[in-house]
Parts: sequence; C-alpha cells; structure tokens
Amino acid sequence: MKTIKLLALSSIIAGTIFSCQKDEIKSEVNEIDNTPTKEQLIKLSDMGVNTNNVTIKSITDLDGSVADYFVNDTDLAIPVSDLQDQASLSSLSNGTKQYRTRNLISSNNRTIDVLGFTGGGGNGLDATNRQALQIAVNNYNRINSSLNLRLTFGTNYQAADLVVYVRGDLGSGGLAGFPSRGRPYKWARIGPSVSRQGVTYASHVITHEMGHCVGLRHTDWFARVCNGVNEGQGSDGAIHIPGTPTGIDRLSVMISCPTGNENGVFSNGDVTALEYLY
Repeated sequence: MKTIKLLALSSIIAGTIFSCQKDEIKSEVNEIDNTPTKEQLIKLSDMGVNTNNVTIKSITDLDGSVADYFVNDTDLAIPVSDLQDQASLSSLSNGTKQYRTRNLISSNNRTIDVLGFTGGGGNGLDATNRQALQIAVNNYNRINSSLNLRLTFGTNYQAADLVVYVRGDLGSGGLAGFPSRGRPYKWARIGPSVSRQGVTYASHVITHEMGHCVGLRHTDWFARVCNGVNEGQGSDGAIHIPGTPTGIDRLSVMISCPTGNENGVFSNGDVTALEYLY
C-alpha cells in the first residue's frame, strides 16, 4: 500500500516519535535524515535498488530493537549494517506478473501463530481492525496451501510468529517485511487511519502486509501504479511466479498503491501465486 510503508529488501521493513511510558509498548522513527555516502549509493545501485532520494533513518520496532535503514521515495528499505553482505543484482525476469522474493517460509514453519496486538500506547487494534484481521487470516486459510494461520488477540507478541499492530506514522497504509531464515517476517504494521475506512479496506491492507510477510512482492514493483516508479529488484529478488497472469493485476491485494479496488479479497492471480509457493 502507499503511505509511508517501508518494505525492506533483506529483512524488509517497511514517523512520528512516540514517547515511551511505563507498561506501554511504543514504536518510533527518528525523523533526522542522514545522507548516504557515495560508496553506499554505488552498492545500493549495484543491488538493483532505486537510489533516488535515499536517506538513512533509525527505526525502533515494537520489541524495542533499533536499527538504521536506507529508505527512498518508493517504499524500499535495507539495513545499513547488512549492506556490504548483500549480493549484487543477478539477472531476473522482468515481466509483468505476480512476484515473490527468494526468501520463503520453510515447510516446518508453515503453521503460523498470528497475534492481533491489543495493548496500549496507540498500538492496539480496535474492533474494526480485529474484525479485519480475522477476515485476512480467513483469506489465507481458505486457499489450498500448506500455510496454517492460527489467530489470537492479546499482548504477548514475543510468542507470536507474526504480529499485526498499529503504528502512528503510517496514516491509511501499512509497513511490513519479507521472510528470513525460513520464518515469516514478524511485523505487519498498519496506520491509525486504516480502520476509519471500514472493515473491507482494513482487511485489504492487513492481507497485503501479511502477503509481504510470507514472501510476496508488489504485483506492480516494476512500475508502481501510483507513480510509475520501478522499486528495483534488490537482493531479495522479484521472481515471477508461474501461472500468474501477464499484465498488472489491478485486482491483486499486492498492488503497491490504492486503486479503488480495495475489497479485501484475493484475486485469482493471488490465489495461484500462494498455492504455487506453498
């Protein structure tokens, strides 16, 4: 989705600074931008990352972990600490179909405990978002795949494989990442304005962010429908999924920007992609 969602390329992570109060869980983005060095920009370019307007931001996540990331005007980010370990761009398909990353969930990690966070600090899901998350989980469990999502609501994010929570700087969009080490990406973040647009829209955003967490890229990564920008393939890749339709699938939940078709339902191409992968 659009807004400020920062989709990471290795550990992809897709800011208003929140004050930390006792017994509250907060997330924050340091608003002070830093300029990458020439060498860093060259490395990013070699990886296939669009280097227009790249800056560095420090991001603190829900669990308190802090790291610096390269971000740009699309919604791509990559950890600064891992930059030199990233591979240069290899030759990959550049068609117009559904895409995945190289990183997927291993067969022994496909029962996924999903937590809808209900804690304080403005990070908890309201009733609309909780209903929308249930719909999103049903979306994944309904298809013929080996993924099995088990949903609970509460505050024990430490025990969950995938956590959906509200982040105050994301407006009506979201922020997520790709799988790593055979496990789903843990954080599916949504903005505070998502629920204000209703259950259907919220279920679409949440389903989209969870799609990244299990390894799906934007259907239109090569030419975002909102601005035509190519996000770059990056070290995680943008690998075509066999059997998905040619052309941009505007009904896909994995379109990068709102198109007016946000109905919270997988397109046929989305279902084909997930059933092929899992």
